[in-house]
Amino acid sequence: MGFKFPRAAVFGLVMSVVLGAAVPLFRSGAADAPAGSPLSFPTFLDPQQAIEHHEFYFTRAVYSGGEGFAGFRSGRRPSWATDFPKADRQFMVVLGRLINIDNHSEEHAVDLADPDLRRFPFLYALEVGGMRLTDAQVTGLRDYLAAGGFLIVDDFWRPDEWANWEREIARVLPGREMYELPMDHPVFNGVYDISEIMQVPNLNNGWNHGLYGTPTNEGRGSEVPHVFGIDDDKGHTMVIINWNTDLGDAWEWAEHPFYPLKFSTYAFEMGVNMVVYGMSH
Repeated sequence: MGFKFPRAAVFGLVMSVVLGAAVPLFRSGAADAPAGSPLSFPTFLDPQQAIEHHEFYFTRAVYSGGEGFAGFRSGRRPSWATDFPKADRQFMVVLGRLINIDNHSEEHAVDLADPDLRRFPFLYALEVGGMRLTDAQVTGLRDYLAAGGFLIVDDFWRPDEWANWEREIARVLPGREMYELPMDHPVFNGVYDISEIMQVPNLNNGWNHGLYGTPTNEGRGSEVPHVFGIDDDKGHTMVIINWNTDLGDAWEWAEHPFYPLKFSTYAFEMGVNMVVYGMSH
């Protein structure tokens, strides 16, 4: 796809952008934020707040199984909100510097049952090993994908979490095949040339791995990372599934002095490639 940035130059830029972004954990909360809660109620959840208009939104899927928005508002961190919102914001800051795209720079979470979901063609879901979709969310996600939406799945590990994801996606897309993406798939060479599927660890495993050789996986059955896909009727990939890896943690902690650069480099490259593929197919 035309000119490709030299990798060293790109991630010198990435680190300078992320380190200079000064991304706060949350904006000021709305009036009904729980008093004393460790998580403020972000203003984007205020239904009265008008959304800005941009070409691209990094839309995060809100799903049941982790208490949805209710859990977030009560000060708990449901599974859909892992790495949220810091990972989303830092990825969007870097994305806006690396490719020519008019992106909304802040977090954007939407329930899968919300009819407005279809306004946003890119969707990110993680920790799907604990996902328990309501019937309305099943219908909402099915309609979203049928209308041309693009879903990225990330940060779930081991065969038990795979089995849960397999069960839930079968409710959404019955009869659709999940297959391992070959390395000549456009998502691996759209902007950055990726020749190896890397296992991106969480922060604790990441810096330990860099210093002591601690494994990057999360238990038996999670030793090998994979990227799977589900295609639509035209042969375009509409779901990309990153299993036994955690891209979002690398986006969140790219500026951490002990997080190895090789993991954040791969995570940003995959993220950019996935955005370009999703927005151009």
